[in-house]
Amino acid sequence: MRTLDLLAMEPGVVNGETESSTVGLKIKTEEMQCQVCYDLGAAYFQQGSTNPAVYENAREKLFRTKELIAEIGSLSLHCTIDEKRLAGYCQACGVLVPSSDSASQQLTPYSQVHTCLRSGNYQEVTKIFAEDNLTFSLPVQFRQSVLRELFQKAQQGNEALDEICFKVCACNTVRDILEGRAIGVQFNQLFLRPNKEKIDFLLEVCSRSINLEKASDSLKGNMAAFLKNVCLGLEDLQYVFMISSHELFITLLKDEERKLLVDQMRKRSPRVNLCIKPVTSFYDIPASASVNIGQLEHQLILSVDPWRIRQILIELHGMTSERQFWTVSNKWEIPSVYSGVILGIKDNLTRDLVYILMAKGLHCSTVKDFTHAKQLFAACLELVTEFSPKLRQVMLNEMLLLDVHTHEAGTGQSGERPPSDLISRVRGYLEMRLPDIPLRQVIAEECVAFMLNWRENEYLTLQVPAFLLQSNPYVKLGQLLAATCKELPGPKESRRTAKDLWEVIVQICSVSSQHKRGNDGRISLIKQRESTLGIMYRSELLSFIKKLREPLVLTIILSLFVKLHNVREDIVNDITAEHISIWPSSIPNLQSVDFEAVAITVKELVRYSLSINPNNHSWLIIQADIYFATNQYSAALHYYLQAGAVCSDFFNKAVPPDVYTDQVIKRMIKCCSLLNCHTQVAILCQFLREIDYKTAFKSLQEQNSHDAMDSYYDYIWDVTILEYLTYLHHKRGETDKRQIAIKAIGQTELNASNPEEVLQLAAQRRKKKFLQAMAKLYF
Repeated sequence: MRTLDLLAMEPGVVNGETESSTVGLKIKTEEMQCQVCYDLGAAYFQQGSTNPAVYENAREKLFRTKELIAEIGSLSLHCTIDEKRLAGYCQACGVLVPSSDSASQQLTPYSQVHTCLRSGNYQEVTKIFAEDNLTFSLPVQFRQSVLRELFQKAQQGNEALDEICFKVCACNTVRDILEGRAIGVQFNQLFLRPNKEKIDFLLEVCSRSINLEKASDSLKGNMAAFLKNVCLGLEDLQYVFMISSHELFITLLKDEERKLLVDQMRKRSPRVNLCIKPVTSFYDIPASASVNIGQLEHQLILSVDPWRIRQILIELHGMTSERQFWTVSNKWEIPSVYSGVILGIKDNLTRDLVYILMAKGLHCSTVKDFTHAKQLFAACLELVTEFSPKLRQVMLNEMLLLDVHTHEAGTGQSGERPPSDLISRVRGYLEMRLPDIPLRQVIAEECVAFMLNWRENEYLTLQVPAFLLQSNPYVKLGQLLAATCKELPGPKESRRTAKDLWEVIVQICSVSSQHKRGNDGRISLIKQRESTLGIMYRSELLSFIKKLREPLVLTIILSLFVKLHNVREDIVNDITAEHISIWPSSIPNLQSVDFEAVAITVKELVRYSLSINPNNHSWLIIQADIYFATNQYSAALHYYLQAGAVCSDFFNKAVPPDVYTDQVIKRMIKCCSLLNCHTQVAILCQFLREIDYKTAFKSLQEQNSHDAMDSYYDYIWDVTILEYLTYLHHKRGETDKRQIAIKAIGQTELNASNPEEVLQLAAQRRKKKFLQAMAKLYF
């Protein structure tokens, strides 16, 4: 400002300036702009209190100042800017005028809280405050102001905010105790009537507010003291137990401190109601050891550390020898084939430990927590190796299954082959012939699926021992599938295995009839059920197929079921599939096959296959055919178009003729016709190898069309159809539509005298545009 004052003075006076003169001083444009933006931004910000719209200007100038400082550096001699004050201005502007720019969506905690309060998303405020208890980024004064604002709204009659006020107050209280401040009066008032929900929330906030691995001793001490004081302030012993059995409480307080707390609560003078007989204190009951047993059982349920589980069980068995601790949780389940062996262990501690380790390991494997599952199984294996060869083999089998699952869920997803030792172990399991070893069928199922998924067809077809084929249905099925995959490229005559596989599947899908002789001596059919003559039930087959990922295997199974679906006599619309010709065309006893179950299986298999690869055009065509056969024409068009899109770069290339066969095009035509989209029918008639003029002309005569009609004329490249349209509109007196058709004919690229290449390019361009327009309509 001084420089501007000097410029306004008389020239003579300016010349009188000596040491402090700024005449002739060169200042960078960025520096001057930076200072001016800062001053203007500060001025606008002050005006914003009376005119909030001015905050936009303030934000623009202050954010520009921040950018310029980053460019020129903070060591400029000519800019007098308080950078801390500037940061405060910017933060305030970010809250008052949040930016819509996607690059600036990284809102500060202030902005997030402000946005949540404006939108009424109060639960999110409690979440932000709980997370801030780890970082301490929000000032305590700001957090208290938010709580005051919520209290005011609650006092104005919004009862729904009472719970929110408690939650925010609980978050603030935990922040206070972590920083060594006293508990506020508000928390004690809100906690006068505790309930289970309040206790649960308080414990949750406490757990989320401290990182036990990184927290200092003082923080841990403050939190432990707070939890102890909360316990001492509670009268309902159920709530005391909730806190004292919580994992955080057990971690922060040593055994001696917990015992001291119990003693303090015993000595605490009870409040006696003179109107009733005094109730004996819970802690004065002689069987007080049950409290410790309950706490230990609670820890036993939560723990996944095998050594901690062992330690807890030793303590529990030291307290009582009457309990069976494997029954503590009804969620602990082990397969029935194992339970007889495990529950037959004579030593109670060992029995409980083996049962719980296996149950927890199986659960961890189910929820894909493979790290803990491996630790639990390894500990169980080490334990049973000492006394039971049978259980040792059981654990080795379960660890093999775990390793298969781990690979399939990890590096196997990206196509990386499994290590050779894992393949060897899978082979070893399949060939195992140990007597009296309890075996889970699912392990054999997973092992065969694993071999098929990683194309170990050579082993399955040539090296599998003969006894396995007789004893294990999954191995038999795997061998037939592997052999069919190997024989597929060869001549049709050599595909004996395909015929064998066909017979096995037909047998699985057959039904057996039960008859009953009535009182009059007549025999009547009363029930049909799955045949027991097949190597497995249909549900087991479906479960096995849903473990496969290899595209060729899935394609073969799909084509087999599609062919089986098509052989029935009453079918109107066949479903098409790859390799469908390798299967027999008829079945000797049609009545024995449950075709309803076959139809359901086809739908299930297509849905599963598309979940594995949603861009496989042959599977998409099968899905479209299923919808077409069940009169769901819009859905059928969706999948026909999707099949074309995935193999033509969204129609930017020509769709291969083996994808859009004449049959597919005719079905698309029928779909459009039944949806009353008659102009689309006429255009699709051009896609056939020989243009179907009869259908095209008939569809154009329809006046009740549900599509865009004349807006589609630019997609017609056949001049005969366009000429017919011109005649039709002239006959009806539709001048405007006739002009559109004439304009479409008049395009030079459709001139019949053009070279064949030009005409083909014109047709290809219109095909592309039409199919893309259809895709946007049906996707």
